[in-house]
Amino acid sequence: MRDPVRVVEPLRNPPDTTVRVPGSKSITNRALLLAALAEGESRLTGALFSDDTRYMASALNDLGVAVEADEDAREIRVAGSGGQWPKDAGDLFVGNAGTAMRFLVAALCLGQGSYRIDGTERMRQRPIQDLVDALRGLGADIECELANGAPPVICRARGLAGGTVVVDASRSSQFLSAVLQVSPYSDRDVSIEVAGELISEPYVDMTIGVMKAFGVEVRRVEKAWLIETGKSYRGTDYAIEPDASAAHYFWAAAALTGGRLRVDGLDRRSIQGDVAFVDLLSAMGAEVDDGPGYVEVTGRGKLKGIDVDMNAISDTAPTLAVMGAFCSEPVRIRNVEHMRWQESDRLSAVATELARLGVRVDEERDGLTVYPTAPHGGTIETYDDHRIAMSFALAGLMTQGISISNPNCVSKTFPDYFERLEELRR
Repeated sequence: MRDPVRVVEPLRNPPDTTVRVPGSKSITNRALLLAALAEGESRLTGALFSDDTRYMASALNDLGVAVEADEDAREIRVAGSGGQWPKDAGDLFVGNAGTAMRFLVAALCLGQGSYRIDGTERMRQRPIQDLVDALRGLGADIECELANGAPPVICRARGLAGGTVVVDASRSSQFLSAVLQVSPYSDRDVSIEVAGELISEPYVDMTIGVMKAFGVEVRRVEKAWLIETGKSYRGTDYAIEPDASAAHYFWAAAALTGGRLRVDGLDRRSIQGDVAFVDLLSAMGAEVDDGPGYVEVTGRGKLKGIDVDMNAISDTAPTLAVMGAFCSEPVRIRNVEHMRWQESDRLSAVATELARLGVRVDEERDGLTVYPTAPHGGTIETYDDHRIAMSFALAGLMTQGISISNPNCVSKTFPDYFERLEELRR
């Protein structure tokens, strides 16, 4: 049964406050996996508890790894398996959690046994063949069960041989991240090259940063990533940053409404690429102030349009598209074709829902152009995609009569998003 519609009322006054956002989903899932593969126990603090991270933790438990969570303390303890799964068989389910699916597909290859991993109907439409091919290049016996290049995936694990491999990461940088994370446990050193364009490269840098925190270095030599074997991950205390992808909705809200919103716990030194969204807001006319441990955005009147390549920070593209309706010139978003293979076809979804609100938008193969238009009310279809729900809720802060269908889809990464949005009215 679908969740009820959520009405988002316009703000009566610009907000002026500090906002708390949950821990990073991307970092939490990377840290969970590396902690599970490590020697010894790890303690993850500031962790995110959401659908995606629960799927990852549950799958690790199903593989025999002890994962103990304290949601009130936002803390997870993981007893590392030393690079070998305690159980030699498993039938895993990860919903529509892309990071959990891609990372676990690679990690299952390190075991000794037979494993299957599956997801929702949408996950069964999301491509994974490029990752499967790369893992085969490292010696894995792995295949897509339905021979269609998508999950479910079957792995008859016997470890990874290592060597030189080429990864096509043009649809998801998670394919490269997945191979990087398991490479230290290969029989031989691993050299990874990328075929074609690498999308969302900041997420690869994030992966390398988390690997380093768990004791494994990755070297970059020209166009290759090099990982030496024989160096296992070490259990550690690891603090997870607040989620920059979650924070960007509030920075956008400040820019749109002429308010001031500060997010603590994040700054320019973050390993999360989405912090760069504030640079776009600055170029559009908002004021950005940052220092050690915070980033603050203040709206300064009507925003200017912008023409921008958003390949590196595409999770923020739906938000920028929604903002385009309220700018003084068009907003053009380029080089994000990979958004079509995410939780929904995000380019099509954003274009359809903007049009539903009366906004003029051009949908292109790899982007969108949104023209200044006074939106009218309407009920937004979310396609069970958390980013569609959260980005269009911002339009509701500006326009009367906007409702969000299936609002609980935000539980994927930000379970109390709408409650946090309501706090802006205080």
